[in-house]
Amino acid sequence: MAQAAAGRRPWLTPGVGGIGAASFLADVGHEVPTALMAGFVTTTLGAPAAALGAIEGISDGLAGAGRFVGGALADDPGRRRTVAVGGYATTAVLSGLIGVTTSTVQAGVLRGAAWAARGLRVPARNALLADLVPAAAYGRAYGFERTMDNLGAIGGPLLALVLVTFVSLRTAMLLSIVPGLLAAFAIVHAIRQARLPRTRAARRPRFVVRPILRGSLGRIMAGFTAFELGNVAATLLVLRATDLLAPGHGTHTATQLAIGLYIAYNIAATVVSFPAGGLADRWGRRGPVLVTAAGVAAFLGSYLVFAVSGSALWLLGVAFVLAGVGIGCAETAEHAAVAAFAPERIRGSAFGLLATVQAVGNIAASVVAGLLYTVVSPRLAFGYLAVWMLLALVLLLWSARDPSSRTGGAKIAPRAARAPGTAR
Repeated sequence: MAQAAAGRRPWLTPGVGGIGAASFLADVGHEVPTALMAGFVTTTLGAPAAALGAIEGISDGLAGAGRFVGGALADDPGRRRTVAVGGYATTAVLSGLIGVTTSTVQAGVLRGAAWAARGLRVPARNALLADLVPAAAYGRAYGFERTMDNLGAIGGPLLALVLVTFVSLRTAMLLSIVPGLLAAFAIVHAIRQARLPRTRAARRPRFVVRPILRGSLGRIMAGFTAFELGNVAATLLVLRATDLLAPGHGTHTATQLAIGLYIAYNIAATVVSFPAGGLADRWGRRGPVLVTAAGVAAFLGSYLVFAVSGSALWLLGVAFVLAGVGIGCAETAEHAAVAAFAPERIRGSAFGLLATVQAVGNIAASVVAGLLYTVVSPRLAFGYLAVWMLLALVLLLWSARDPSSRTGGAKIAPRAARAPGTAR
């Protein structure tokens, strides 16, 4: 009875709206310097492309480490607030201050520190969202957050284009602090709705891994890991499209067409995220696992097209849209699955472990596939990625057969019975 009542409660509360606004504004804020980073490092600072690659690689590594540490911190509700607000504010300030640097080292230090802060805040934000909604609405809540995040990823580069039309590149980077700080204010509003305790955390943070990997969640995480090891950076998709289109259209036109296809990828991810969350809620407790599997299947189809297709623009469009659908489904459902299956006392650590798997897996996928693409052939690179997707699909469908994942059980009933926004 309590679970049924929880399912009828409104989930799109001011707190959930605050987290969605924070995701949108934060992405707009840090995508501006991201979009301008290549030109700033290579042209303004005069550094080689290798320096840019080193900065981005180290920053991604620090973001992954930050996510793991942030998970342990987010287990405590008191620290959860501090980490979330501090992470959003610090990322905004440090990213914007790149615009005043005068050396590559300075830019690299600020970029790395900003990305570490960005990683720290991710588990806290995801745990806060689980605090704000009933268990029956996890899919829609995380789908909404992913939709807002994707919209920010589209809006950030567009804002960068507008800013550099009227102001200098350095000034544009500095102005990116504004939406980033607004994101911090939005997360403060969301925290007030969750009514987390204001007392200082009493227990020391602990890095929890083994308890997370027990039972159903461990089997689900195995599927997530296989998926992330095949989830390559979208830049490789753009490169493949450019290489296939260049012989018939010329390099310049092929580049423009590939960018258009990438925009279609982002639009597909944005459009799909929220409906995917709704399906996850509708299909019960194993819904997030099944929706992730659907996203993996979409990626599998996309990679097979990239591996065997020619230069037909419509077929490449299908591959990009399938990949966008895949990431829209998977990112939403992964978060919903962790919220549903992780014990509440270590939910922050569970989100931290997921975020770490995502970061490390994406780096591994991009590095290995990039080497295969360059040294052997693009076909083998995408064939390699497709194998990981096939393995992930098998693991996720197997974990969905677990009886404990089919219906709501004792693990989530206490969480569902509590009204959103009430004190613990």
